[in-house]
Amino acid sequence: VCETEVQSALEENFRQQKRSCFILGASGETGQLLLKEVLERNVFSQVTLIGRRQLTLEGRASENVAQQVVDFEKLDDYAAAFQGHDVGYCCMGTTRAKAGAGQVEADIEALGFDRYAIYRPGVLLVDRQESRPGEWLARKFFSGLSAVGFSSMSIPIAAVAKAMVSNTLLQPEQKTEILENKDIGSLGKSAGK
Repeated sequence: VCETEVQSALEENFRQQKRSCFILGASGETGQLLLKEVLERNVFSQVTLIGRRQLTLEGRASENVAQQVVDFEKLDDYAAAFQGHDVGYCCMGTTRAKAGAGQVEADIEALGFDRYAIYRPGVLLVDRQESRPGEWLARKFFSGLSAVGFSSMSIPIAAVAKAMVSNTLLQPEQKTEILENKDIGSLGKSAGK
């Protein structure tokens, strides 16, 4: 049995459970690719984008995706937007240094989810139209390293999005999962088409 057949079986099994998801941060680079991955794999019966503003969606996305606009400064007022979903994805990334070493993770654990996974990718390789010179230089450096086999420090954002959906389909038993760059890369590759 090849990995593609296993992946297809996982997708079909999950699809039959008629699950729903929300995505926070769908306007960012990773969030956009996650939305694309979720829609292409068609594993959720309902997809809701939760964000600061309404997004302009094209094609299938405009038909199959609901949107909720929330004020992140007054999240308690918008609790209903998050209810009734089986899976939540947050693509509002930050650096660990900026977030305070591990504080965000502790806050998430305190919310009492049945299960949650934290993704800690290395440097995200992204083809951005505009960027600061330092970001451009770092991307060129890390994509050069990954081209010669040093992939432990960087990862394409498409692989992160694929890994997030693939990990959801696996439905592992453990309550908390922390996936480092290497694990994310493996999951992202196994979902490749």
